Amino acid sequence: MGILATYLRDFFGLFFPQLCGACDKNLYLGEVEICLACLYSLPKTNFHKDAENKVVKQFWGRVPIKQAGAFLHFRKGNRVQHLLHNIKYNKRPELAVRMGELYGQELLKSGVFIRPDVLIPVPLHPKKLKSRGYNQSACLAEGLSKSLGCLVLDNVLKRALFTETQTKKSRFARYENLQDAFEVATPEELEGKHLLLVDDVITTGATLEACIVTIHAKAKVQLSVCALAFAE
Repeated sequence: MGILATYLRDFFGLFFPQLCGACDKNLYLGEVEICLACLYSLPKTNFHKDAENKVVKQFWGRVPIKQAGAFLHFRKGNRVQHLLHNIKYNKRPELAVRMGELYGQELLKSGVFIRPDVLIPVPLHPKKLKSRGYNQSACLAEGLSKSLGCLVLDNVLKRALFTETQTKKSRFARYENLQDAFEVATPEELEGKHLLLVDDVITTGATLEACIVTIHAKAKVQLSVCALAFAE
């Protein structure tokens, strides 16, 4: 049966090839969502080994956080940009789950990372969620949950306002754009817990900052943040 399954997989692969999410080359048997070549050459940050890494420092003096990190370095034109594009715009939610799972495996190896009680994905506005069909941050959180064994709560933090695109805005303009953009539906579910906010990419940190301010206003918690990628 194993040999037959392999033949069937190869046969269907001729017509519906499974492609690497980072380089778009065909995946071989045993490769899941990303090829081994890309897996070993992705620019990992290793921020989870440094309690005072660049993501942590980005939030100093802005909002209180317990820890922060990101899995990969984002640079324009690199494989991480292509990977994120596939996740967000090419209907590859399973790729986000896989990357979250891999990131979680890295976090477990860290002597610095403190395992949270709950994972909270940064929410999409219902209009954008309907258009995309899934929330990429929730998919990342699902993958992290598989590795870390943490509960995912994806219905507590909600996006109340449909905001303009953040791409060309300064850090202050991004934060202004996100004022009152989020709300906490059931703060009692969060009370007293250590929460890990999960996003796809951190640039200025304005989105996560807005989420943190909103949560702290509603519940007494400890907050950490992480993302698949960090753009300096």
